[in-house]
Amino acid sequence: MCVLPTPVGVGKTHAAQALGHLAVRQGAHVRFAKTSRILADLADGHADRTWDKRIRELVRPDVLILDDFAMRQLGASQADDLYELVSERQGRSLIITSNRAPSDWYPLFPNPVVAESLLDRLINTSHQVIMNGPSYRPNKRPKNPTDKPATPTII
Repeated sequence: MCVLPTPVGVGKTHAAQALGHLAVRQGAHVRFAKTSRILADLADGHADRTWDKRIRELVRPDVLILDDFAMRQLGASQADDLYELVSERQGRSLIITSNRAPSDWYPLFPNPVVAESLLDRLINTSHQVIMNGPSYRPNKRPKNPTDKPATPTII
């Protein structure tokens, strides 16, 4: 398992996708998705009674990449679904990207027991890759040709 907890815009999604691409080139089956999309898909599975099928599809890939993990507070059902997913994938490759350090993930879970159990599985068996540096995005923004330089205001 690999956890990439880094600031916004330094390339963690790009690095995770590169690792996934490398795994595909070596014959692995890889699935990449935003964590929020996975949780929404599993919630839909509860609604239409296809949850078991959907979780099996997430357990199947050799490598699962969960992008933007721990972006916001989780509901009880979302936390339970994450716990089940991580538990079912025990021993299989999982790559997680996050804007938060793992120590900041605990308050996002409504049930401290689920949080402790899930995060223990994630953190204690993972390699954490921390990428520091400024965001590359401001340099990529297109310049607006109508923008005029700001003029100082004298009061």
